[in-house]
Amino acid sequence: MTYNFDPDLWYANEHQHLKRQLASGALDQEGFATAVEDLDRRYEEMVDRLDGTYSLPDTSADGG
Repeated sequence: MTYNFDPDLWYANEHQHLKRQLASGALDQEGFATAVEDLDRRYEEMVDRLDGTYSLPDTSADGG
C-alpha cells in the first residue's frame, strides 16, 4: 500500500485557510492566534504518530 499523505502540505493548506478567514473577518486576531495554536498542536501530534510508522520490528531471536 502506498501512503502519499504530506503533513507539511496539509499544514500549509490549513494555515492558508485560517489566513483567509482572518482576512474575511470570520476570525479576529485573537481567534486566529488560538486557531493557529490548535493547528500547530494537531500538526505536532500527527507528525509524532506518523514518525516511524513504517519501521520494521527486529524479529531476530537475539533481539539485535
